[in-house]
Amino acid sequence: MSATLALLFTATAYGQWLRGDRRGWVDDGRILPPNPLLEAADAAKMAHEPFLFPQHRLYDVGQAVAVSLTSRLNVTLLALAVQTWHLHVVIGATPHDVAVVVKCFKDAARYALRPGRPIWTDGYDKRFCFDVMSVRTRVRYVERHNEQMGLSPRPYPFITDVDAYLAPRQ
Repeated sequence: MSATLALLFTATAYGQWLRGDRRGWVDDGRILPPNPLLEAADAAKMAHEPFLFPQHRLYDVGQAVAVSLTSRLNVTLLALAVQTWHLHVVIGATPHDVAVVVKCFKDAARYALRPGRPIWTDGYDKRFCFDVMSVRTRVRYVERHNEQMGLSPRPYPFITDVDAYLAPRQ
């Protein structure tokens, strides 16, 4: 297998994408069909109301995530988008365990908001990029989220240009 070039993480806000969701849902990397009974059972177990990131704080959350990942873990940030109900982040290859990376960005968002309640769904989705095309495709996917919100594709100063990152790796 080729070496990992980058990783895409997706994390959802608490209660926003439960198992069995009508939009489909992911388990162990597989996209599964809706299951209303499972979704209802998970909703009934929730200890808090679903959480949405406040619209006026999205940039602040992204900034906190970017600072934490780059300063605490020294990762290369290739793309980041924060929306009201989820976050996408693409980082360059790292020696850190994926769980450490996720804890770093989830904790940074929680600390920035100080909500006094859970803000994240347990778990996360991760996609490994083993070739240049998959890195470019996933970075572009995240950049489009920013553009759809009226932002530049790379709104945070900590983001490394994907061409600059990939040049020595091609």
